[in-house]
Amino acid sequence: MARLVLAVMLLLNAAILCSGGITSEFVRLQESAVDMPLHADVFRMPPGYNAPQQVHITQGDHEGRSIIVSWITPSEKGSSTVFYGTSENKLDQHAEGTVTMYKFYTYTSGYIHHCVLTDLKYDRKYFYKVGEGSAARLFWFKTPPEVGPDVPYTFGLIGDLGQTFDSNVTLTHYESNPGGQAVLYVGDLSYADVYPDHDNVRWDTWGRFVERSTAYQPWIWTTGNHEIDYAPEIGEYVPFKPFTHRYHVPHKSSGSGSPFWYSIKRASAYIIVLASYSAFGKYTPQSEWLEQEFPKVNRSETPWLIVLMHSPLYNSYNYHYMEGETMRVMYEPLFVTYKVDVIFAGHVHAYERSYRISNVAYNITDGKCTPTSDLSAPVYITVGDGGNQEGLASSMTEPQPNYSAYREASFGHAIFGIKNRTHAYYNWYRNQDGNAVEADSLWFFNRVWNPREES
Repeated sequence: MARLVLAVMLLLNAAILCSGGITSEFVRLQESAVDMPLHADVFRMPPGYNAPQQVHITQGDHEGRSIIVSWITPSEKGSSTVFYGTSENKLDQHAEGTVTMYKFYTYTSGYIHHCVLTDLKYDRKYFYKVGEGSAARLFWFKTPPEVGPDVPYTFGLIGDLGQTFDSNVTLTHYESNPGGQAVLYVGDLSYADVYPDHDNVRWDTWGRFVERSTAYQPWIWTTGNHEIDYAPEIGEYVPFKPFTHRYHVPHKSSGSGSPFWYSIKRASAYIIVLASYSAFGKYTPQSEWLEQEFPKVNRSETPWLIVLMHSPLYNSYNYHYMEGETMRVMYEPLFVTYKVDVIFAGHVHAYERSYRISNVAYNITDGKCTPTSDLSAPVYITVGDGGNQEGLASSMTEPQPNYSAYREASFGHAIFGIKNRTHAYYNWYRNQDGNAVEADSLWFFNRVWNPREES
């Protein structure tokens, strides 16, 4: 009798996990992802001698009242001052930045400027100017609303973008899809490392390509494997050199000693960025920081807890299979204990969304090695589908695992729209469809304030 009851329970659990699991019937044409040529219009230099280029912004503190403005001047140092204000005709504030540069094999970078704008007002549009004389350039951004539990906010999700014709479609699709106020970027930016000698010119072209978005809304950066740029065969022994020189993040404001893992608050969300390619085992700086970070999250202030990483912990494609398993074993108990709402990852060049599942019961002796339904666990979403030159991940494990709710081998982007402390609406768009067409969507119920099972 006991065996019968156990069998029935297992069948019911499997039914819950399998309910609605879909492998999309949409078939994208298997074409090569081709890089745009260096003379492509999206890579053009801005007019004027020594004009600032590759302008990008990201959050500059923990609370959202600061912005880091970064840009490059190609010919000479020029000014590192940012003039800004709430009117484009009255830039009555200014901040002084710093400048750096680096060498990578035979490449020498331009002058890389970083300037922090502090004490900004919440929910305010600011205009800012970088550069000098006739080559100065004017941009704008909007600060987030003040941190609070029922503050609505909408994030875009992009990963593994690269600089192909498909990448351009992805970015264009995101730009024309209204609502995104900041981008959560899950790693692998320029793919410069796939060119001979890690051609850093492709870091410059990528920066100019994405400027049309990154100069106007903050992109929250996560590092991927293509940011490592470790190349001892050409005498380059310092990992992440181009990334750390070009892309600054506010890691110190969350007590992190490394730019590869950090946290920010934005509106009603608490966002934790983790590093798949830095040491994360027990007693490592990343692990010690994360264990101290989770207890700091006040879900009455920031009810939505979001984690970003590059390598997915659950993945049913035949690409990078099980690469995230060690991190899953290390950190999944924390994700469940602290009721993380959603984890976004990239790395696999396709799309996948899981049910709320966990595998925390597994150890090497108990034999419990199958993920099970767990309403305290996150939903795992892979959005490594930006369109880079390595192409689409189209080969999937069969049959579709019980934990996988929806998967599709297509390029695209996603939107995560927080409505209040209890509800958020998530939707994923494939590049082949119009802007209003949702290929996959889900109403999220907050794990602390509305811990129901999503359907």
